[in-house]
Amino acid sequence: MARRYDSRTTIFSPEGHLYQVEYAMKAISHAGTVIGVLSKDGIVLAAERQATSNLLEQSIGSEKIYEMNDNVVAGVAGLTADANILINQSRLIAQRYLLRYDTPIPVEQLVRRLCDMKQGYTQFGGLRPFGVSFLCAGWDATFGFQLYQSDPAGNYSSWKAACIGENSGSAQSILKQEYKDDSSKSTGSPDVTSSSMSMEDALKLSCLVLSKTIDTAKLTSEKLEFATITLKSGKPHIHVYSSEEIEDVLKQNEAVIKPSSD
Repeated sequence: MARRYDSRTTIFSPEGHLYQVEYAMKAISHAGTVIGVLSKDGIVLAAERQATSNLLEQSIGSEKIYEMNDNVVAGVAGLTADANILINQSRLIAQRYLLRYDTPIPVEQLVRRLCDMKQGYTQFGGLRPFGVSFLCAGWDATFGFQLYQSDPAGNYSSWKAACIGENSGSAQSILKQEYKDDSSKSTGSPDVTSSSMSMEDALKLSCLVLSKTIDTAKLTSEKLEFATITLKSGKPHIHVYSSEEIEDVLKQNEAVIKPSSD
């Protein structure tokens, strides 16, 4: 039945499916894992690099984590070529907003604009959906630290901890069990989140989830990427970890990583 309705993104099946969009989401489920964890001091993004040959020249830039704006960083899962188009578009949107209003674009507004573009590619003939999902971590003066997840259909939602890519279901279960949430704390202030986790706790949880979900005997800096967004002097600061810094993080959290390799 599906074959009769999956040739175009604009055709609904009798059951209400848009099969090309569902196929795009299926492609993401085979991509490298990306995890985002919100803490009271910032947000941690951790990503799995796909296995590559030792002969491949390592690029200077990141493969899975990109800076969208001075106040927004994103982890991607899916087709890298599709992600590059959307990342470049998001940077244009952010700079146009800065030029017009002389202030950084609010995080949700940037995510919504990006999702509007993704949704358009599911509604018009001759186009295919973008085969990529995003975890966008950012900060603005109105809502403080925020973590958003988006999918190829153009949907987005706000999370305290989220995972996209391969084994995302298992990772989400671990995050739900281990995440420390202080629901009694008010979030009225822009600088206060309802999380009771520190950045060290968020890094530890990220390492735990990666060790449980990545199919490898040992976590190494060659297979991982880390980035954080925090506040310095009242302004958002994005830091993408070097290989040496990733090794230090893995050594500091060796206690939670070790059991997975026994």
